[in-house]
Amino acid sequence: MNNLTPILSTVTASFLGSFVEVVEAFTIVLAVGITRSWRPALTGAALALAVLAALVVVFGPLLALVPITTLQFVVGVLLILFGMRWLRKAILRSLGVIALHDEDAAFSKETAALRQQAGHSRADYLAGIASFKAVLLEGVEVVFIVIAVGGAHGLTFYASLGALAAFILVMLIGLLVHRPLATVPENTLKFVVGLMLTSFGIFWTGEGLGADWPGADLALIAIFAVVAAASYAIIRSMRNASQTSTAKAAK
Repeated sequence: MNNLTPILSTVTASFLGSFVEVVEAFTIVLAVGITRSWRPALTGAALALAVLAALVVVFGPLLALVPITTLQFVVGVLLILFGMRWLRKAILRSLGVIALHDEDAAFSKETAALRQQAGHSRADYLAGIASFKAVLLEGVEVVFIVIAVGGAHGLTFYASLGALAAFILVMLIGLLVHRPLATVPENTLKFVVGLMLTSFGIFWTGEGLGADWPGADLALIAIFAVVAAASYAIIRSMRNASQTSTAKAAK
């Protein structure tokens, strides 16, 4: 069980985090393909994937040169910051403070922009750039997630499998429905991923500082439960405070 816990948690975190990012990139590529043509859409996406592959090839082996405790500490701190950012946005969205991400709205916005560029002499070039930027920006986050959740324990291969599975699933669903994946509960996924990344970060920061976690890798489950409970408590507290202030204002 101790051996399976880090593998399963690594694959799950990588899959869910990558799934969210791939859905957002797919929306833009789909808009370019349908509105303009598939040539610039696929060309831009392919070039972005090539750049991402080069980043992995260049920076991946460098991790082996870093002492494991230093790597765990640095990656752990970065994961805490990264995970807390995802958690913060997910909490604010659940409270209605900021709007939920809408793939249909993103698709409509991108298609409208592409139609305005239709008469431009470099319309295909601009469409390709839009596809390239979307895949590159979302892909960088995927690469970070894969390296971060897999690198500190030498599980990059399993993290890569999780990301690859997410990519294949989104592509298959997207090709079948041929429309934005608007029904994906993206905010819920981001909330879960935020919990997982923050939990990984706490665990690896502790290991980097020399902490001896009770239960070894099983401590990840306990950390996740504590972070989840704290996050739900924050949501409930903020929701109650909002309802109280609204009630007072109504009086």
